[in-house]
Amino acid sequence: MNNTKPAVVLLSGGLDSATTLAMAKAAGFTPYALSFRYGQRHIVELTAAQQVAATVGVAQHITLDIDLRQFGGSALTADLPVPKGREAALLQPNNAVAIPLTYVPARNTIFLSFALAWAEVLECGDIFIGVNALDYSGYPDCRPDYIAAFEHMANLATAAAVNGRAVRIHAPLIALTKAQIIAAGRALGVDYAHTSSCYDPAADGRPCQKCDACILRARGFAEVGCADPLLARFNSVNT
Repeated sequence: MNNTKPAVVLLSGGLDSATTLAMAKAAGFTPYALSFRYGQRHIVELTAAQQVAATVGVAQHITLDIDLRQFGGSALTADLPVPKGREAALLQPNNAVAIPLTYVPARNTIFLSFALAWAEVLECGDIFIGVNALDYSGYPDCRPDYIAAFEHMANLATAAAVNGRAVRIHAPLIALTKAQIIAAGRALGVDYAHTSSCYDPAADGRPCQKCDACILRARGFAEVGCADPLLARFNSVNT
């Protein structure tokens, strides 16, 4: 596949979105990266997003401001403790008995809506999002049914779609394990040393290594059989 079509890529600065960006570019798309400063406590991810965008290469990178702290309702946007110490075996779709406090209400719907608006302006019909329905914390807006439903809505809601330019929501990671995502990213040359997955990092970006995101990331690298370059970067600073 060797096209040069534009595509909007949601880029948080995390491992999954960095891999998704690399996949979009490898597929021949010209990526336009979209990040959000939405009041998240892990704001360090935006620095990571800038580094990832610069390293992978994008046509444009926009960071939008949306203050979801006005609503709260999540450990990521309110003064609530981030859940830590859950066993990795429990972080599976079939074991997600309760949606964790790190779920941000309607976040992916909000992000995809902005991506849809930018895509229409760019006259492109392709949007990439790095959601995953295997190694994840149990968020409802990471499921295949949700992605299909949003794509259906997008094709009803835009002038572009009505006029014949269909919208497609690409979720290339949705059926991959974290290990498979890491392996795919490594094959594409993704530098995970400058990604940020942690929900509660230190001020310098050092991951807590105890939240769900850190646990899933650690398990992924362990299954691939290599060290997490992000931890190696921080450890090298202290040696």
